[in-house]
Amino acid sequence: MVKNTLLQVWPIPAFDDNYLWCIHDGESALIVDPGDAAPVLQYLEQNQLTLTGILITHHHADHTGGIVTLLNALGSTIPVYGPAAIDIPGRTHALMEGDKVEIAAPRLSLEVYEVPGHTLSHIAYFANMQANVVEPMLFCGDTLFASGCGRLFEGTPTQMSQSLEKFIALPKNTLVYCTHEYTLSNIRFALAVEPNNANLITWAETAKALRDQHQPTLPTTIGQELQVNPFMRCDQPAVIEAALEVSGEKSLPTPAHVLAVIRAWKDRF
Repeated sequence: MVKNTLLQVWPIPAFDDNYLWCIHDGESALIVDPGDAAPVLQYLEQNQLTLTGILITHHHADHTGGIVTLLNALGSTIPVYGPAAIDIPGRTHALMEGDKVEIAAPRLSLEVYEVPGHTLSHIAYFANMQANVVEPMLFCGDTLFASGCGRLFEGTPTQMSQSLEKFIALPKNTLVYCTHEYTLSNIRFALAVEPNNANLITWAETAKALRDQHQPTLPTTIGQELQVNPFMRCDQPAVIEAALEVSGEKSLPTPAHVLAVIRAWKDRF
């Protein structure tokens, strides 16, 4: 491949609905959350890419299961970045809130956010405007999905609400690289929360058309999620009203209270 001036980000499908994101410049590549090594190795070989780093957002097996196999196949000195708060086999660089990850090839600078909720030790990686990045990029693991958010396996609604607030504060044109193709089911729930949301109705049609053509619905953007994602809209009257009706509560004083109601509603939807 010819080396590109701009970085490319490509979804490598794995399992039933995972995307293992490959960030590359035509020569060197990073892999985000390689739950399965086989499709990664195949993609790297087909595109003549050299793996220079692995980014891990959280410890679940469908995000970490391929690390050791990749290291054994391609070189044990490849750096593996991941959350400091939990042990991940193969991790070489333990990261915390505010850390910076500087990658030489492909050239990329990433800021680390701690985003507990889905898991207690979950982190996300944010690349702001750089010479080879057209738009900001967020690699958010299972914290944020297109039109949804991660199930609260370990964290609390308050933690998830605080984590999503960090994303809400990002530039609206930030490209969001979620790690699962959950969009259509998330949209069905979002429409139950906000059946009259015109942006959501339009997005439902667009997303269905993409999936009918076997195309990813990702990446999304922060701006898009602020319009269609109920978990990013917990301060909006329509979402608050729906949560009040479902919960029977007289008051839900904070976005975290609203998120707690709609996340529990989503779990049984």
